[in-house]
Amino acid sequence: MTQILSFNKLQNFSKVTLLSVLFLNFCHISFSFCLLQTNAIKTSKYNFFTFLPLNLFEQFQRIANAYFLFLLVLQVIPQISSLSWFTTVVPLILVLTVTAAKDATDDINRHRSDNRVNNRKVQVLIDRKLRSEKWMNVQVGDIIKLENNQFVTADLLLLSSSEPLNLVYIETAELDGETNLKVRQALPVTGDLGDDIEKLADFNGEVRCEPPNNRLDRFTGVLSFAGQKYSLDNEKILLRGCTLRNTEWCFGLVLFGGPETKLMQNCGKSTFKRTSIDRLMNILVLFIFGFLAFMCSVLAIGNYIWERNEGSQFTVFLPRLEDDPAFSSFLTFWSYVIILNTVVPISLYVSVEIIRLGNSFYIDWDRKMYYARNDTPAEARTTTLNEELGQIKYVFSDKTGTLTQNIMIFNKCTINGKCYGKMCTPLTSPHQPKQYTDTVDFSFNPLADSRFVFHDHSLVEAVKLENTEVHAFFRLLALCHTVMAEEKKEGELFYQAQSPDEGALVTAARNFGFVFRSRTPDSISIVEMGKQCNYELLAILDFNNVRKRMSVIVRSPEGKLSLYCKGADTIIYERLHQSCSKLMDVTTEHLNEFAGDGLRTLALAYKDLDEEYFNQWIQRHHEANTALEDREGKLDQLYEEIEKDLLLLGATAIEDKLQDGVPQTIEQLSKADIKIWVLTGDKQETAENIGYSCNLLREEMNDVFIISGNSLEDVQQELRNARTSMKPDAAENSEFLPEMDKGVKVVTDEVVNGEYGLVINGHSLAYALEHSLELEFLRTACMCKAVICCRVTPLQKAQVVELVKKYKKAVTLAIGDGANDVSMIKAAHIGVGISGQEGMQAVLSSDYSFAQFRFLQRLLLVHGRWSYLRMCKFLRYFFYKNFTFTFVHFWFAFFCGFSAQTVYDEWFITLYNLMYTALPVLGMSLFDQDVNDVWSFQHPQLYVPGQLNLYFSKKSFFKCALHSCYSSLVLFFIPYAAMYDTVRDDGKDIADYQSFALLTQTCLLFAVSIQMSYWTAVNTFFVLGSLAMYFAVTFTMYSNGMFTILPSAFPFIGTARNSLNQPNVWLTIFLTSILCVLPVITNRFLMIQLCPTINDKAKATPAPPTRRARIRRTSSRRSGYAFSHAQGYGDLVTSGRFLRRPALTRSSGFTHAGRTTTSFSPMGRSAGYSPTGRPQNNKVPDVEVTSLQMYRTITDSAP
Repeated sequence: MTQILSFNKLQNFSKVTLLSVLFLNFCHISFSFCLLQTNAIKTSKYNFFTFLPLNLFEQFQRIANAYFLFLLVLQVIPQISSLSWFTTVVPLILVLTVTAAKDATDDINRHRSDNRVNNRKVQVLIDRKLRSEKWMNVQVGDIIKLENNQFVTADLLLLSSSEPLNLVYIETAELDGETNLKVRQALPVTGDLGDDIEKLADFNGEVRCEPPNNRLDRFTGVLSFAGQKYSLDNEKILLRGCTLRNTEWCFGLVLFGGPETKLMQNCGKSTFKRTSIDRLMNILVLFIFGFLAFMCSVLAIGNYIWERNEGSQFTVFLPRLEDDPAFSSFLTFWSYVIILNTVVPISLYVSVEIIRLGNSFYIDWDRKMYYARNDTPAEARTTTLNEELGQIKYVFSDKTGTLTQNIMIFNKCTINGKCYGKMCTPLTSPHQPKQYTDTVDFSFNPLADSRFVFHDHSLVEAVKLENTEVHAFFRLLALCHTVMAEEKKEGELFYQAQSPDEGALVTAARNFGFVFRSRTPDSISIVEMGKQCNYELLAILDFNNVRKRMSVIVRSPEGKLSLYCKGADTIIYERLHQSCSKLMDVTTEHLNEFAGDGLRTLALAYKDLDEEYFNQWIQRHHEANTALEDREGKLDQLYEEIEKDLLLLGATAIEDKLQDGVPQTIEQLSKADIKIWVLTGDKQETAENIGYSCNLLREEMNDVFIISGNSLEDVQQELRNARTSMKPDAAENSEFLPEMDKGVKVVTDEVVNGEYGLVINGHSLAYALEHSLELEFLRTACMCKAVICCRVTPLQKAQVVELVKKYKKAVTLAIGDGANDVSMIKAAHIGVGISGQEGMQAVLSSDYSFAQFRFLQRLLLVHGRWSYLRMCKFLRYFFYKNFTFTFVHFWFAFFCGFSAQTVYDEWFITLYNLMYTALPVLGMSLFDQDVNDVWSFQHPQLYVPGQLNLYFSKKSFFKCALHSCYSSLVLFFIPYAAMYDTVRDDGKDIADYQSFALLTQTCLLFAVSIQMSYWTAVNTFFVLGSLAMYFAVTFTMYSNGMFTILPSAFPFIGTARNSLNQPNVWLTIFLTSILCVLPVITNRFLMIQLCPTINDKAKATPAPPTRRARIRRTSSRRSGYAFSHAQGYGDLVTSGRFLRRPALTRSSGFTHAGRTTTSFSPMGRSAGYSPTGRPQNNKVPDVEVTSLQMYRTITDSAP
């Protein structure tokens, strides 16, 4: 489907008008209605008139609210209800009001946001004049003018700008969270229009583009003008939500407005995640409804029997029109539905949300999860998943930027078969720490970076001796990249790299004498050992995730035509000339050595090109680049054609250091029986060695299985061999287990002797994820302590997570820091984003976020465990107190002729959950800690009960129900026996219904209030406060004054003062409380002595010593390079979208008399590179930084 925009000058109406048609199935459909399409957006849900009906409609879609509304309807029927209407109305209105207030506040904020955006002003070209218009009035086809620091109004085609080469700089924080600036450039044909209003008004042409979609990273279109076609891509489009920076002005044509913009197309609702406790609660609520119906049926049958046998004798005292036992039984059923409704308390759901909100604040306020270097606190981006953090069984983690720092250091390299790199002095003692040789002196190069550290002097000597291969090696690094250089002053270079790898490589080339100075769309200027050289840039063959390489085609100053290529070693090796076989073998050995240190490698190669062949190739390249359909596929074919028969130069090795605390965190999580799977795009060997470095894989493991089969049968056999090694007696088909969950087979955990690891590469994983083999793979992987999946795509990451979710009854967590981790984060039960070096995409899609991987152990072992424990205790206690409250009604029915009379005062029924028992349970749920955070780290096995659902499950729920049944028997029959035929001290009768009701409800309140897990100062205050509140309210409502005001609502006049001054009443309260608590205390004592839990065992065990991480440093495994590159910067370079000012006229830098000291951001990192462009030890400065300024080199003159 293609959209066509035609715009031209109309007489007396110069406003560019949209004359569009939409091609759908080759049929022309009028698209003229777009003339009325405005740029207004609406994210609000309600208005003044629709709020009440819509909000109530939404709230009553919840089963609990609808249930209580149904009860309210029953209560207004006199023949059914024995309770006053306010017992249901008060809690229901409270819940509805609180929820409505929250929804109204949120929607008012949305209205304000919409109005603020829609009423922004922008200059629109109308009648050959620029007029100020509101955003909401901008239409598709308008030409608008933006000025510096203005938000982009709609999705625009950039026409012209104030900057050289028609560049604009934009910030895309609202789109992807990245605050670094990006560059866009207009077509030359539109850039010539400049800011001439007459030329802009007279300009006419046709834009054929894609229909509205949510793809932020791509745009396909063609501009037809003056008989020529011009390719349009994402680099010529300004998307709504961006902000114009460092650009005085620009003009753009509105392509999409309002809800059709890519920003609004991406505003779809996220997948709603529910915790396992929520899902269990749904099942239990259904059971409670069934049990409520059962109890009501029993009592209705009892009423039928009683009416037939005894009821006729009471007609003298209770005359009634109907004397039909069956009809009376029917009415009784619905009456008891009302009375016993407290088994499904409406306040439960409100309390749950309050508890979750409070525990979310604890995460936000935790200073121990605050990363001061980047001023980044932990953030709970959702309030509904806290307790799920205490049940995690599987953690799926990215590697680069998550386990590692994503700060690259040029460490080693191999050139023409010779290895260069870190040099260590001989050790006189095995316990002596490594001491590196003196750093290389780069004083011969005044443009060198003073913070770049290299220890191998032989490489510098080779450069000085003009070794041909060494020079070609560093020339390639200086030419084959998409780094931008800006030099505002002589000697002040600002390197702007889109990936940390490129920044480190270009800096290395710079220090060894090949300094990248500047570039234009068709040239690259470098300084080669003091000599200024200008290379003609003919083409950039850009990187993408499939190619995993990039190339440049340049013409040297001598006229020589060459292609330089760098990429993953396996990809480059497939395209080498046969003459490189011996050099390839030697280079492979060096790569294996690099792998032992967990370094990221990159192979370098080149070839000379024939002039005639290249001219034909570049013509076909232009045709493919302007194709509207399958543009990427055609370009890939051309790239494959020219990138072959390459000559190998060597390889680089870059160190990506681990984040602080990663080995200790992984060790702690492993002790908590959390299985960690690393899903990375790195080569198998690199990821494997990082696994050893971070304690994921350990030398103590019995075995680490490598799955690298190239066919389905090979992978299946390797998986079976691994499983047999771990468990020789494992049955062939035992993965098909009888346990079912919603019709899906569940793979249960299998116990193996020892610890094992599993490493599987990308192509083998593709076979393992096929339907016929997925259970085999899952079963084998779950038997291992750690799993590493290498060379995986973002889609495969999500597939692995979905596989575990589907077949394992376990809670999963995915953690990552880049856009390639978003699918995995969304797929897992819990998504955690790290605000690291790869932007904020992962954070924006996550449920929780923080700055360092090490904070994960505190999030799970402390906050997650506390949240889960508190929620479980809350649910057990809540169900206990409400079941006990309700069952007393059930027993009373057998003594009141099944007449649906309540055993409590109506006001007590109303306030029981809202006031009398709310504070103790909330206090316990918000402040309870069975152990402190230090003990949680010392005993990570305390986390295991959450994984096994030991604190709250169906079994614990039924135990709670049985406990409630026992307590209700005590609370009914003890007061009943104590009050039966009893008189006061003065001989007056006390055995009346009101006195019995008061005694029963008082006993109930004491019994449920004192059954707290821990008696802390907070809990004691809440319990005593609630009891004091109960007595204050009771004496007030049972006073003469309240009865005088409203006799029908306060019938218990004088009951409190007449009953609560009797010793036998308080003795009964004391006795019932003891009898209710005694079984609990007895059970706890016996369980600790006879069957201690993990908690009991952990508390009796001293803290285990911390095992030192064993770092593996030698390996024969190959290493690979995983690009952190992003696609699209090749076109940016060749189009010239990088210069803000014309290049300075300058010398090569080698003619300076004095040496120039250089520095770059980040500070304090030896040859390190941080793509944020921020000093690593300083707070973030308030300076706009472009995406091409992510890597900087600043030189200052030395005295």
